[in-house]
Amino acid sequence: MTTITASQPYLSVNNIEVIYDHVILVLKGVSLQVPKGKIVALLGANGAGKSTTLKTISTLLRGERGDVTKGEVQFKGERVDHLTPNELVKRGLSQVMEGRHCFGHLTIEENLLTGAYTRNISRAELKAALEAVYAYFPRLKERRSSQAGYTSGGEQQMCAIGRALMAKPSMILLDEPSMGIAPQIVEEIFDIVKDLNQKEGVSFLLAEQNTTVALRYADFGYILENGRVVMEGEAKELASNEDVKEFYLGVAGAERKSFRDMKFYRRRKRWLA
Repeated sequence: MTTITASQPYLSVNNIEVIYDHVILVLKGVSLQVPKGKIVALLGANGAGKSTTLKTISTLLRGERGDVTKGEVQFKGERVDHLTPNELVKRGLSQVMEGRHCFGHLTIEENLLTGAYTRNISRAELKAALEAVYAYFPRLKERRSSQAGYTSGGEQQMCAIGRALMAKPSMILLDEPSMGIAPQIVEEIFDIVKDLNQKEGVSFLLAEQNTTVALRYADFGYILENGRVVMEGEAKELASNEDVKEFYLGVAGAERKSFRDMKFYRRRKRWLA
């Protein structure tokens, strides 16, 4: 068993390059780190490469005709980009995909139970795991017998996160949790993410277009543009950065087309624990 030192990142993505269909270069040397017990936001516009980065880490990329042609991914000090998604879940890393992907014909509780398929646990332990999820998502307990396909987008997002929790992960990759969800439900979901982080010690790497919300809850952030990391920093610093505000609020003039034109482009920083 590999021992994680205080200075060693829990998750480390090192100079990853990804090509789809042997032709389309999507990620161009992406590197990022997630320390244990932290929330890290991966920000960027639609098509920037956020989802591809998460699928590269979880190795779900292989199912979408994508290939990692350079770089490596390490989790808990071991290289894991050669493992299957199932093996990664057993090691404590789960992904909640964009669009939630609940089984619409199953009930909420049946969906949650599918998340525990990698664990060899007793009925009593399974029941305890369910109750732990319901404690964080009381709305799911109310809808436990409802078919997931007939629940709201917010309830399906809660179900998808709860299903990931049933595998008892130490880290969750969360892809666009706010997509298609009412603002008040978004806040509720992010509050639960923060609780899971602080009370259960679950680390999060979340890809999000809602920069304002993501940086309010995250500890650190990376901004992707056209498959590259163009800026990184403490969440509070990024939230107050004028260039970030201009880029995401859309108030910049026509002469500013991307972060490459901005004075803080690729201002690399080290995050010291």
